[in-house]
Amino acid sequence: MKIIYCICEIYNPGGMERVLLNKVRYLVERLGHDVTVVTTDQHGRPPFYPFPEGVRLIDLGINYADDNSKGVFAKIAGYLRKKRVHRRRLTELLMREKADVVVSLFPSESSFIPDIKDGSKKVLELHFNKFFRLQYNRAGLLGLIDRWRSRQDEALVRRFDRFVVLTHEDKGYWGDMPNICVIPNAALPIEGGSYDAACKRIIAVGRLDYQKGFDRLIEAWRIVRRSNCFADWRLDIFGQGEWKEMLQAMIDKYGLNDSLHINAPTKNIAHEYAHSAMLVMSSHYEGFPMVMIEAMSAGLPVVSFDYKCGPRDVIDHGVNGLLVESDNIPALADAMMTLMADDTLRVSLSEKARSVTDTFSEESVMRQWLDLFNQVVG
Repeated sequence: MKIIYCICEIYNPGGMERVLLNKVRYLVERLGHDVTVVTTDQHGRPPFYPFPEGVRLIDLGINYADDNSKGVFAKIAGYLRKKRVHRRRLTELLMREKADVVVSLFPSESSFIPDIKDGSKKVLELHFNKFFRLQYNRAGLLGLIDRWRSRQDEALVRRFDRFVVLTHEDKGYWGDMPNICVIPNAALPIEGGSYDAACKRIIAVGRLDYQKGFDRLIEAWRIVRRSNCFADWRLDIFGQGEWKEMLQAMIDKYGLNDSLHINAPTKNIAHEYAHSAMLVMSSHYEGFPMVMIEAMSAGLPVVSFDYKCGPRDVIDHGVNGLLVESDNIPALADAMMTLMADDTLRVSLSEKARSVTDTFSEESVMRQWLDLFNQVVG
């Protein structure tokens, strides 16, 4: 089978990029499918994660992100102009390639790709959730555009042969659609040895931006430090992004440099999980928390806001992790301190956390994807 994936870029160490790599690796190395990954904003940079030999990587050179720093009207004009170029170049590519299935990971081509009559079946794969456009609460013209585009999404997703969301929670928000189905991300086992209850490090992983809410995590850590009970604990954040300077300024302002550090992304995250006591997630929203199931597969208990969407699909509160009310920063700090103070509880949660690899096994998840591809191709 010939499959084409469309994504914005693959040079970042994000969860969506890692999920794509895992699926492509399975399809190519284990099943021998012909897979191509098409990007719009790669800028000639190598992929952060190494893709298997034989996978073609094609960048269309649209570079939407180049306009992010411009004013509102210049940004809108640039987006519309680049979208026309994007449509033309992608149409030429798909007409030439004649794939069986084309999967859009909800970047800009999702609005026009069903209209390209290249003979392929079109699948839309959403790695966010229905409300992702509204999470920033932007005001003015951009806020109006966000709300308008969110309303248009329901009509857009119906035009695909299949629309895939990551959680049953999100499926419920979209309502009764004949083409919608739920396929979660897979939890691959991470070998890192046995859980070390004596470890006194907390880890957080993700892009340094609004979505991940690390400003709220820093506020929670400030509460932890002010308790004067955990002077020998530290918090390490791994990530990169546009909020790095702002987050570092918060750390400096609160005098937390001795216990809280922002670290560059690592390709050996398994090593970091193996030397941590727990993962904390302070996100405003997710599609499906890849970092959460990845850390749990390494045996880490998770403390997380109960954001939309995913935590309730993964965490059984008090069994394999702790969930706290979304946006409640003092509650997040209290949950962290509860685990920090109780070695026995951490070990108990760790033992149950590893079972996430059974619930979301790669074999089970990829079998669902293969069934979907075979159904639409017919």
